[in-house]
Amino acid sequence: MQSTDSLRMMVMASLFAALIAAGAFLAIPVGPVPIYLANFFVMLAGLVLGPRWGSAAVGAYLLAGTLGLPVFAGGTGGIGRFFGPTGGYLFAYLPAVFLAGMISKRTKPSPAWDVMAMLVAVTVIYGMGVPWLKTITGMTWGKSLSVGMVPFLIGDGIKIAAAIPVVRMVRPLICSSDKAQMVMSPHPNVTVSHDHH
Repeated sequence: MQSTDSLRMMVMASLFAALIAAGAFLAIPVGPVPIYLANFFVMLAGLVLGPRWGSAAVGAYLLAGTLGLPVFAGGTGGIGRFFGPTGGYLFAYLPAVFLAGMISKRTKPSPAWDVMAMLVAVTVIYGMGVPWLKTITGMTWGKSLSVGMVPFLIGDGIKIAAAIPVVRMVRPLICSSDKAQMVMSPHPNVTVSHDHH
């Protein structure tokens, strides 16, 4: 059953990697700055899959982009994107999803903790992305913040609000599958810990 569970989580991680890639293309026109959904799916991966499999999903996405597949914003790819102005945001995806997953894993599932996990993830993304943007472009701190963070805060708030009902729907599906496997296990007294609820 452990191998079945691992295969299922590999499929889920692959699905989220694809969703993150799709999110880099999907833009919601709200105000002067469109809302892209890549970091929305990064946060969801942490909350739903946990730190290990969430990181696997983001890692697969970043690897695909590194190999040149057009999965980054604007349909671009290649390792050069990591050393451009937005490279800091890409580097931040891994620690962001890991921390969101850890908070989700180690706390009782609740909207409040989910919001906290996503706020931590967003903070990490901007905490790495804005200084990188400033360093690469030579802009002032004020300009870097006004270009690389401030316009996106409203969109991030919308994403966090939208993620709560999505997590509440998706998370029980994974949990119920785990419980079903424990019932079917020939060794009911032996359980295997996972990185997800």
